[in-house]
Amino acid sequence: MNGGVSDLTVWFVIIVLGIGTFLIRWSFLGALGDRPLPGWVLRMLRYTPVAVLPALVAPLVMWPEATQGQPDPARLSAAAATLLVGVLSKNVILAILAGGITLFGMLYVLG
Repeated sequence: MNGGVSDLTVWFVIIVLGIGTFLIRWSFLGALGDRPLPGWVLRMLRYTPVAVLPALVAPLVMWPEATQGQPDPARLSAAAATLLVGVLSKNVILAILAGGITLFGMLYVLG
């Protein structure tokens, strides 16, 4: 059932990964939590969401599972509308609404 891997090996991997993720989080929260960070670090951290969000969304737009990995006009239009409204209005909620309305509208029109 588990591909020939022993139960002991599976539990060992789970425990080691749990300790590893704990130490990664502790390194920021426990070790640095009560100290002020330098200004240059805070400036760099401001760009984290801007870098991570497109990396999460781009594969869903360019290679969606709903179309067997083929880009389609509905998702590309929704991404363009979201980007355009976001840049022009600087309002995240309006950008999300514009993208959602565009996506559902295009899916309805295109069938």
